[in-house]
Amino acid sequence: MSAKGQAGVVLYVKDIERVAQFYAQVLGLLEQNRLPGWVALASATFQLELHAIPAEIAERIHISTPPQRREDVALKFFVSVPSLQDAGARASSLGGAMFHEAWTGPGYSACNAMDCEGNVFQLREDATALV
Repeated sequence: MSAKGQAGVVLYVKDIERVAQFYAQVLGLLEQNRLPGWVALASATFQLELHAIPAEIAERIHISTPPQRREDVALKFFVSVPSLQDAGARASSLGGAMFHEAWTGPGYSACNAMDCEGNVFQLREDATALV
């Protein structure tokens, strides 16, 4: 797998190991590279870079159980998955959630979800898979 994704996102997280496990299992991403405080997960077309929030800042951040949805951000990424239902079940089993307000777009069905730290992202399923 290439070290350079065609598209990707950088996400700052408090618990890098837990969040890496979450996205690897929910989105089917493979660990591509790892350095202290940084993990790159990828598929053939998408790369997710996780950066650990510096310890002096992270100690002031409380992640509740279940996590509180972080909706006041200017960016939300989406990833296509084979099955919204399966990805939602995996997200829930790993401390995240998939929300119930689903919709369809041109060629896909979508639903918002959040990871185990409350970061909101969107899952999309190819609409032709539903036929």
